[in-house]
Amino acid sequence: MSGIKNVLIMGAAGRDFHNFNTYFRNNEDYNVVAFTAAQIPDIYGRKYPKELAGTLYPKGIPIYPEEDLAKLIKDHDIDRVVFSYSDIPHSYVMNKSAIVNAAGADFMLLGTKNTQLVSKKPVIAVCAVRTGCGKSQVSRKIFEILKKKGYKVASIRHPMPYDKDLNMQTCQRFASYDDLDRYNTTIEEREEYEPYIDMGGVIFAGVDYEKILREAEKEADVIIWDGGNNDFSFYKTDLLITLADPHRAGHELLYYPGELNFRSADVIIINKVNTADRKDVDTVRNNAMAVNPTAKIVMGISTVTAEDAQLIADKRVLVLEDGPTVTHGSMPYGAGTVAAEDAGAKELIDPRPFAVGSIKKTFEKYTHLMNVLPAMGYGKKQMQELEKTINNTDAEVVVSGTPIDITRVIQPTKPVVRVRYGVGDETAQTLGTILDEFIAKHLS
Repeated sequence: MSGIKNVLIMGAAGRDFHNFNTYFRNNEDYNVVAFTAAQIPDIYGRKYPKELAGTLYPKGIPIYPEEDLAKLIKDHDIDRVVFSYSDIPHSYVMNKSAIVNAAGADFMLLGTKNTQLVSKKPVIAVCAVRTGCGKSQVSRKIFEILKKKGYKVASIRHPMPYDKDLNMQTCQRFASYDDLDRYNTTIEEREEYEPYIDMGGVIFAGVDYEKILREAEKEADVIIWDGGNNDFSFYKTDLLITLADPHRAGHELLYYPGELNFRSADVIIINKVNTADRKDVDTVRNNAMAVNPTAKIVMGISTVTAEDAQLIADKRVLVLEDGPTVTHGSMPYGAGTVAAEDAGAKELIDPRPFAVGSIKKTFEKYTHLMNVLPAMGYGKKQMQELEKTINNTDAEVVVSGTPIDITRVIQPTKPVVRVRYGVGDETAQTLGTILDEFIAKHLS
């Protein structure tokens, strides 16, 4: 096959844009006809703008729903389809490959060599085998340790450019609550950015990760890649820490691209061992030793603490959980559930009968959810539907397992008990030792 190849990129407003920027944007061998969108609501129907697409795409690039995949391949004579999103079972990936191949196109997965950018500063990446393993709490602990040692640190978060104006999100820097408002951030974005702001830190995100990296380098001695889902780092790393979750033992070898992170890690943290079954911890450890025998294995403790825990005891409780963890992360519960049960809740109510609008559709899509409400909020309308769902329930108390102060974005009519979770002291000490070795090698 010769000549310019027509390309379609399958994505979810993250890895897809990065793969385009790093491999296709100025590549005259390819014509990227379109993106398709999945996972995140309301991504399709807009365009990847011409300002970000480059000189080869003066009209920008349209984004279509993934449901149109086979038709798009035939209508636009697509030669190659590039799969570019994360936290997907291997069987799902190959199912998509079969659809693509049956329609006549090649199926492609881009790896680290063609997509990882090189930083002028040392990079620590925190990635995972699944969504909801505890990446963020580890990333923030690393930030805290390095900051206390006197180093200037900038964290860069995996993309979440969910606002319709992608140009505004080219390179975002979050250092205050005003920044959160300026960029019209969703609940999912706030869950990642707000804790850094609370620590007096700074975190970057956006669409163009070359520009983001160069801006972060201006104010940092070291870069932390704060990963999203189970995606691999956009930057070449000097230390890769991968988290695995024994509550989902075996998933480290069953999901894309999490297995890549598991096999590539310098350090594997088997997290939440304090709340997992021993046999599941052993399963993850044995898998790590089998496929990545040189990695350092750390038994990670994740602490869960409820503020005003006495308000939970003997109450009918609505548990609000971190959205990605319990939706495409496929966990039936999260930190909010653990905290509610530990505090002696009388009952965890089923929110499904009270759900409205897109929240009701979320439950229809993720049928494993029963006694938790995912903190969905990909726009003002969905936040309003989340608020209405909460207020519709007959719960006495809301236990909020999302990392943010949920009352900053919605107004529940019921008391809210906030749950915080972090890295246990023993795990923090182990991280400190690992970072001392990193400092001696890369920052001395």
